[in-house]
Amino acid sequence: MQRSETSAAQEQNLSRAVIAFVVTGLLFMLLPGTFLGVWNLVSISNRHQLDSMSPAWIQAHGHAQIYGWIGTLIIGIGFYSLSKMGRLPRFAVRRAWIAWALWTLGATMRWATGIAAAEWRIALPLSAVLELAGYLVFFRTVSGHKPDPNAPRKPKEPWMLAVVASTFGFLLALLINVAVALYVALTQTSPAIPHALDQRLLAVPVWAFLIPTVWGFNARWLPIFLGMRAPRGGMLLRAVAAAFAGVGFSAAGLAMAAAVTFVVSAVMAIAALRVFEPAQQPAKLNGVHRSFPFFVRLTYVWLMVAGALTIRAAAADHAGGIWGASRHAATVGFLAAMVFAIGQKILPAFCGARVLFSAQAMFASLLLLNLGCALRVISEIPAYEGFAFAGFFWRVLPVSAVIELSAVTVFAANLLVTLYRPAPHAVAKQRVFA
Repeated sequence: MQRSETSAAQEQNLSRAVIAFVVTGLLFMLLPGTFLGVWNLVSISNRHQLDSMSPAWIQAHGHAQIYGWIGTLIIGIGFYSLSKMGRLPRFAVRRAWIAWALWTLGATMRWATGIAAAEWRIALPLSAVLELAGYLVFFRTVSGHKPDPNAPRKPKEPWMLAVVASTFGFLLALLINVAVALYVALTQTSPAIPHALDQRLLAVPVWAFLIPTVWGFNARWLPIFLGMRAPRGGMLLRAVAAAFAGVGFSAAGLAMAAAVTFVVSAVMAIAALRVFEPAQQPAKLNGVHRSFPFFVRLTYVWLMVAGALTIRAAAADHAGGIWGASRHAATVGFLAAMVFAIGQKILPAFCGARVLFSAQAMFASLLLLNLGCALRVISEIPAYEGFAFAGFFWRVLPVSAVIELSAVTVFAANLLVTLYRPAPHAVAKQRVFA
C-alpha cells in the first residue's frame, strides 16, 4: 500500500511538471511567438516589403514558435509518457524540473537576443547550449527509463519507432542550432542567421522533428479518437525515412529534390495513417467539439498545400512570398492546427485527468486559426511577389495576423482555465473529507 501511495504521489508531482511545460509553451505561443509575428507582419505590410523588417526579429519569432511553443509541449508530453511506461523512477520529477528550467531559460534568451541584440555574441550560443542541455536531460531520462520487468515484453510498434526517430531529429536540430549560433557569433555582424543558411536548415526542425512526431502520435491516437483503421506501419516508417531524406537534400542546397521528397513523404504518411479513409468506429468526442474529426483531417489538406507550394517555391519564388506561404501552411495549417485539435483532447487529460473547459471555445479557436491561415497563404504570394492587386493583398495580411492572434488567445485561454480548475481527483478528495 505504501509503495502504491508513493507511486501515486510521484505521478502527481510529475503531472505538476507537465503542467509547467504546457503553460510555458502557451506563453511562448502567445507572446514571443504569435504577438511578435503579428507585429512583424503589420510592420512588413505597412512598408510593402519583406526586407524592411529585421531578419533577427523574424527568426526570433520563428524560434519561439518552433522550439518555445511546440518543442516545449512535446518535451512535456515526453515526460508525461514516463508515468505510462511502467515503474516511474524517483529521479524523473527532479529531472523534469531541471529540463524545464534549462529549456525555458535557453528559449527565452534566444528570443530576447533576437529582439534586443544585447551581448548577442555571448547570449546567442549560450541560449543554444542551454536548450541542448535541457533536451539532453529529457533525452537521457526517457531513453534510460527501464520498463517494469514483470510486464510482458513487446516489440516496438511503428508509431513508437516514428516517435523515436523524431527524438533523434530533435537532437540533430538542436546540435545544428548550437553550431550555427557559434558560427554567427564568430563571423557575423548581427544575431541574424544568413538567409541562405537559414533557408537550408529550416527544414531540419520541421521535417526531421515536428512532422514525424505528429505522424507517430497520430498513428497511436487517431485509431482511438477517430475510430480509424490501424495504420500501415511499414509505410509510416518509409514516410519518416523520406522526410529525413528530404532534410538531407535541403541541407545540401537541392531545393527541388527536397520539395518533391517532402510531398512524397506526406502522401505516404496520409496513406499510412488512412486519414481520408472511412472510419470503422464512431469518433470519441467526449470533452471536445463534434467538429474535432473534420479539423484533424483538414490539417492534412494543409500539409499537401504546403508541399505543393514548396515545389512551386523551389521553381519560381522571387521575393520570398511562395516560400513564406509554404512554411505558413506547414507550421500553422498543419502543425499548429494539429496541436489545437489533438492538444485540446489530450493535454487536459495529461494534466491531472482534467476535462476541457469549453468545447465551443475549441471550435472557435480552430475556425479562426484555419481562416487566418487561409487568408495569410492566399495573400502572401501575390503581395510579396508583386502580382496583380498586390496592394489589396498587403492590406489583407494584417487582418490574417489579427485573426490568428485571436485564435491562439482563445486556445490559450481555454487551456489555462482548464488547468486552473481543480482536477477531478482533487474535487473527489475534497468531497470525501467534507
